Amino acid sequence: MIEETRQPAAMLGDLAASVYEALAQLEREDIVARIWAADHTVWREDPAEITDRLGWLHVTREMTEEVTKLTAFANEVRKSLFDQVVLLGMGGSSLGPDVIRQVFGSARSYPALIVLDSTSPSRVKSVARAINPARTLFIVSSKSGNTLESNSFFKYFWKLVADEIGENEAGEHFIAITDPGTPLEALAEAQGFRRTFLNRPDMGGRYSVLSFFGMVPATLIGVDVARLLARAEETASKSPGPVSLADDSGAWLGAYLGAAIKAGRDKLTMITSPQMSGFGLWVEQLLAESTGKEGKGIIPIIGEPPLEAHAYGQDRAFVFLRLEGDDNAEADATAERLASAGHPVVRLDVSDAYDIGGEFFRWELAAAVACALVGIHPFDQPDVQSTKEATSHVLESFVNGEGFLEGAPAGNLPSLLAGASSGNYLAVMIYAEPSEGVTAAIRLLRTLISERYKVVTTVAYGPRFLHSSGQLHKGGPRSGLYLQCTVDDDDLPIPGEAYGFGTLISAQALGDYQALSASNQRVMRVHLGEDAELGILRLLGAL
Repeated sequence: MIEETRQPAAMLGDLAASVYEALAQLEREDIVARIWAADHTVWREDPAEITDRLGWLHVTREMTEEVTKLTAFANEVRKSLFDQVVLLGMGGSSLGPDVIRQVFGSARSYPALIVLDSTSPSRVKSVARAINPARTLFIVSSKSGNTLESNSFFKYFWKLVADEIGENEAGEHFIAITDPGTPLEALAEAQGFRRTFLNRPDMGGRYSVLSFFGMVPATLIGVDVARLLARAEETASKSPGPVSLADDSGAWLGAYLGAAIKAGRDKLTMITSPQMSGFGLWVEQLLAESTGKEGKGIIPIIGEPPLEAHAYGQDRAFVFLRLEGDDNAEADATAERLASAGHPVVRLDVSDAYDIGGEFFRWELAAAVACALVGIHPFDQPDVQSTKEATSHVLESFVNGEGFLEGAPAGNLPSLLAGASSGNYLAVMIYAEPSEGVTAAIRLLRTLISERYKVVTTVAYGPRFLHSSGQLHKGGPRSGLYLQCTVDDDDLPIPGEAYGFGTLISAQALGDYQALSASNQRVMRVHLGEDAELGILRLLGAL
């Protein structure tokens, strides 16, 4: 089994020479030291969206100085008898906190954390039913301060709280996390929010988990953020340092990722210990949105049902994130079979949950290094905007009474898969409330497709993935087949808007369909009806 950088070369299989060449390139071009020196020419001659996106390199030290204030605020929240904290955000504002929630849970006597990053009316209503508005603190989290989804969530829950306790008291139930000078900062001031945390602006959302965006919700649920940040700083302090690049864990992982892209092993498949399973969703956004451009990139494969070792193609590379003391029997066996069959497998060992702080930094550096090796700008997301613009146009048409459901003809899955070939992957994009039942049904579907069609599969709930793998879908390798799944759902009004959440999620689905079509991607829509789980099972029957 491969274990970080201290592994026999044979464990890398046919990727070994490429990894060592990537490490040699890092040495020759002094790439890691130049990254730390904020040298934008590592990636581009133009410094735009590079020199002002490197704050993640230094944020752990800055946040360590904020721990005392964060802890005091968490104690203030506990004394205010809040039972729950609801985070209203999308993408980089929500995925990191959700990983922390899944890995740690809430400490005793601390409020539970609910992360809302779905515009599904059913999901919004589920959150509303699960809370007591008078005993809930809401975090409105948005780097730009103008995120459509976060703004819509705020409007809905502000009214819910105001109706319960009165308009004058509602502000005490809200805090904001945003960049300086954003519309959200102004809103928080105008509405009398309990607290506003202004993040350093020189980092993108997907690189912000170790900043206020991740550490505020972590502190509120009782995570020892000083310990978490110390683990991150420990990893960061070794890069660059007196050790060789082969012992710089972030640089080495970046070399592995870069070599995998160049060698055509661009389906990075995550295997994790059970407690670390949520980490993959954060990695998915980081890698998909950072590398998925110019026809290149890594396709993160998260939560895939295990297959026989011989069923995996030559387009795969594997990473095993292993938590000591977790129930690792199944994951250990899977990783051993893959390595024995000659597949490249890297194992990253973490001793306890707090090592996830180091993993956050390790993967951030690895993504930046891999992009340098392959020639990709790691910090922009040019193709995300196309879906936003299409969605805005669809909503505008709806508000003007023109309708919007036309333009996305229904199809069927067998005909889409009939065009699959070696190296392709199927992205299942489901615009429905996330649930265990739907996820289980999709797992069955993935297994059948992998076994019958020999196609790699990914699954993502919309609209959350639009802020993560959505960039990869339009700008990455032209190897994707895209299955968009929609459902019937009751509408839910958004206060102050001429449309509700049902209209919004429908517009987001259609906007993404149009953006994929405009990118000449192979996309098909199927409608699952009122019951998403039953609809997925019908797809199984059609195969």
